[in-house]
Amino acid sequence: MNYLAHIYLSGNNELVTIGNFMADSIKGSRFKNYEKDIQIGILLHRNIDTFTDAHKTVRLSTKRLHKNYSHYSGVIVDIFYDHFLAKNWSDYSAIPLQDYVHSFYNLLETYYQVLPLKIQTMMPYMIANNWLYNYGSIEGIAKVLKGMDSRTQNRSGMRHAVNELEAYYTDFEIEFTAFFEELIEFSKLKYNELNNSL
Repeated sequence: MNYLAHIYLSGNNELVTIGNFMADSIKGSRFKNYEKDIQIGILLHRNIDTFTDAHKTVRLSTKRLHKNYSHYSGVIVDIFYDHFLAKNWSDYSAIPLQDYVHSFYNLLETYYQVLPLKIQTMMPYMIANNWLYNYGSIEGIAKVLKGMDSRTQNRSGMRHAVNELEAYYTDFEIEFTAFFEELIEFSKLKYNELNNSL
C-alpha cells in the first residue's frame, strides 16, 4: 500500500502513524532505536506490506500490469489503490479528506526531528503539492506516476500506467474495495498483537 493507506491504517495514535509513514526508511532492526509506539508503526507497516504483496486479489491487479511494467507492477498498484481510497474516502472516514491530510501534514511538522533525513527532504514537496489529497484525481495519479518514473530515469515506464488505470478502472476499483476491507481487519488485529508484545 502507498502513503495514504498506511496513514489511515495506523488508527488514531500519532506516533504509530509517524512510524508507519516513515517505515520504509528504517532498515532491519533499527526500529528498536525508537520508542514503543513508533516501533509499532514501523512493524505494522512491514506486516501490511507482507499481507498486501501475498494477497490473491492484489495479485490480480498486479498481473494486469506485469507485461508492461514487470517488477514495478506492485508499486503501481499501491498508487492505484491509494487513488481509490482517496476517491472513496467518505466510505472510510467521517473526516473530510482535505481536513485529514492537513492534520497529517501538521503531524509531520510536529515530529519533524524524529523523521529520517530522506523523509525530512521529501516532506516539503509532499505538503506543497498536497500529494495525499491529489491522489483522489486521475490527474494527481498521473503526476505521481510521472515522478516515480523520473526517479528510475524513465526506465520503468510508470508514467504510462495511467492508461491502464483508465482502461481497467472498474476492475481495479472492485479489487481495491474487496481487498481493503480485509486489510482494515488485518491491521487492527496486527496492531493489537504488536501493542501487547512489544
